[in-house]
Amino acid sequence: MLLQSQREQVVEYGKKLLSCGLTEGTFGNVSVFDRQSGWMAISPSGMDYDQTRPEDVVVTDLDGNVVEGCRKPSSELDLHRLFYQRRDDVNAVVHTHSTFATVLSCLRWPIEPIHYLVAYSGRQVPCIPYYPFGSRELAEAAWQAMQRAYNACLLGNHGLLAVGPTLSYAFDTAQQLEFLAKVYYYTRTAGGGVPLTSAEVEAVLGKFRDYRSK
Repeated sequence: MLLQSQREQVVEYGKKLLSCGLTEGTFGNVSVFDRQSGWMAISPSGMDYDQTRPEDVVVTDLDGNVVEGCRKPSSELDLHRLFYQRRDDVNAVVHTHSTFATVLSCLRWPIEPIHYLVAYSGRQVPCIPYYPFGSRELAEAAWQAMQRAYNACLLGNHGLLAVGPTLSYAFDTAQQLEFLAKVYYYTRTAGGGVPLTSAEVEAVLGKFRDYRSK
């Protein structure tokens, strides 16, 4: 079986999406990119995470062609492969429908640096307008918002996208930013809060470069 280790990771972290409350039902998606082969392993479309096996995970190339797998790849295939094509520091992508990140995406509120955990993304978590799920327009808009400056963005009226060098890191980013989204929502509705200064954010970003290696 091609990319067996990567497919096993997709199964494991798909289950974690549910157990950690980062999505509901079959929504959201996970992928891992293998730079040696140029292939990615991505969760199948519309399949229950608790029933997904490694052989159900689809292997595709970066043009979106299925290399191995009997299932249909996630409808957000473009959202994943675009970042693998354009960023050499990204080897994993996680897309969630976590509650507070989705609330902020519906409000079209980018997450400002109200807490140092914003550094998981960068200086903020940008928010893009609404585009239909599974569309190339959505993928391109997410790329334009993030490029190389950010590791996450809110997808307007949809959810959260997080990327990272490993699936562990990308998942941790999605999880920590859901906490941040909750803090930011409550802070805004309580009157605003006090954001970190540019210098304070820069100092945190410097520490985060060495915070996690996996």
